[in-house]
Formats: sequence, structure tokens, C-alpha cells
Amino acid sequence: MRASPAAIIIVLIIWSFTQPVAAQKNRTPEEPPSQSIQRKNIPHIPGYAYRIVNIFPHDVQAFTQGLVFDEGSLYEGTGLSGKSELRRIKLDTGELLQSLKLQDRYFGEGITVFGDRLIQLTWRAKTGFVYDKNSFVLIRTFHYTTEGWGLTHDGKRLIMSDGTAYLYFLDPETFQRTGQIAVNDDQGPVTRLNELEYIRGEIYANVWQTNNIAIINPDTGRVKGWVDLGNLSRLAGGDKTVKTLNGIAYDKKHNRLFVTGKLWPRLYEIELIPLTIGTSRFRPGH
Repeated sequence: MRASPAAIIIVLIIWSFTQPVAAQKNRTPEEPPSQSIQRKNIPHIPGYAYRIVNIFPHDVQAFTQGLVFDEGSLYEGTGLSGKSELRRIKLDTGELLQSLKLQDRYFGEGITVFGDRLIQLTWRAKTGFVYDKNSFVLIRTFHYTTEGWGLTHDGKRLIMSDGTAYLYFLDPETFQRTGQIAVNDDQGPVTRLNELEYIRGEIYANVWQTNNIAIINPDTGRVKGWVDLGNLSRLAGGDKTVKTLNGIAYDKKHNRLFVTGKLWPRLYEIELIPLTIGTSRFRPGH
């Protein structure tokens, strides 16, 4: 039996609509998906601007490597060989309340407060220090296999950066590595992770020689948000070579976020403002 012309036309119409779907399903592994499917798979990463809430003095000679706010005091670890220190500072006035100079062979890096202890990294000496938080008396040293950059904790584990795209988890008693994550955004690995702060279940990380802070999921390493502080850096006289944005501290009790930079004359309390247009496929100020 022959099909009628009308039936043939109907079959051809149906065939024409089903072919793109079939072709997409049967594409070879080397063949990229269509642009429409690629766009659907691009994750949206929120972007944040900021509002200045307060401005505080900051020692313009302080090469800031670590920053922590704890029980009303600001603790700062500074770098540079022969000039590295551990400091306790009065936030409102910038007054230096207490300090300890490291031996000249150590280049100080990130710090964190864990209970009644202050923990400080060094850059290339692969040596960390544990102090009594109140007296700055050295309790012990520990060692690690990478460079030391940033340091924070989530209440159970220390979290450490080494300038790569990796974050490492350390046992706070033995200082042995217990795990690690690779940090990525929608453009791939995020390297040069520097000073760290754990805030409300997320890791905030300065990205060295940029004006950006990455907000990272500690379980997956995925960047959940980008904070662009380019305008703040320019206001503070910062740059992307020496006077870089570096230093994040959080007052958990009063929900205050502080940031500063190396050799900056000011420390800023800021409030993050979600941008109406996200930064998907874009690292702000990079």
C-alpha cells in the first residue's frame, strides 16, 4: 500500500523535529555540546560589593600576613625577614598592646586563635609556632611539608593555604594533615590563596596580588562568591605588587567583618552588598 502525499508530509515534519535531539544524543565524545547546552551548564557565582561601616588606624609599617579578632582584641601576624612579629592591637586606636619579634630567619605568615592558643605559620621555613594567647609564651613548634601562607579554623580543624589552589586540613593537636580540597570556580583552579578566615560556615580567602576575596565551600572547594575590593584598595593606597589586599578578621559576637592590606594606613570594617548582576564567568578585578 502506498502512503498518501499528506501522510508523507506529516512524516517528514515529524522527522525534521526529532533529528536535532537524536543528533545531540548520538554525538561523539570529541564533539562539543551545543552552545545552548553549554550556557545551561555554566554555574552562577554571586558577586559582592561593599559598604564601609567604620575605619580604624593601621600601622603603615605592618606587612600584614595574618589577622584575627578574638575577645575584643585584634591579633596580627606580620612578615618580612628580620621584621616579622606577632602583635595584639587595640582595634579602636591602633595602639600596640603586645608584641613578639620572630627570629630573623623566619618570615611570618598566617595566624589563628584556637582556644587559648595562638598559632602562627612561617613562609618557607616549614615551621609553625604555638603560643599562649595571653602571654605570647612559646608552647611548641610544629612542621609541615609545604610553604605556609594563610591559616584559620572551623572549630575542629585548622585550615591552611600554601599559595596554590589547595587548602589543607590539620589536626589542631598533632598538626598532622587530615585532608585537603582543591579550590575551583567556573574558570578552573583558583591559585595564590593567601590569608584565610572562617566565617559562618564558609572560608574567606584573599587571592594574592588581586583585590579579590573568594568565598569558598569548605566541603567541596567550590567558590560560592567573589568580593571585589578594588575601590577600597585604591582608597587605601594599595596595589597588586607590595601593598596588596591581605588580612581578613571576623568579630563573631557582633557580626563584624574587617579587612586591611600590607602596609595600609587603615583597617576597614565593611558590610558586603550582593550585586544585582552576578559575576558568572568573571573574576572581579583579576
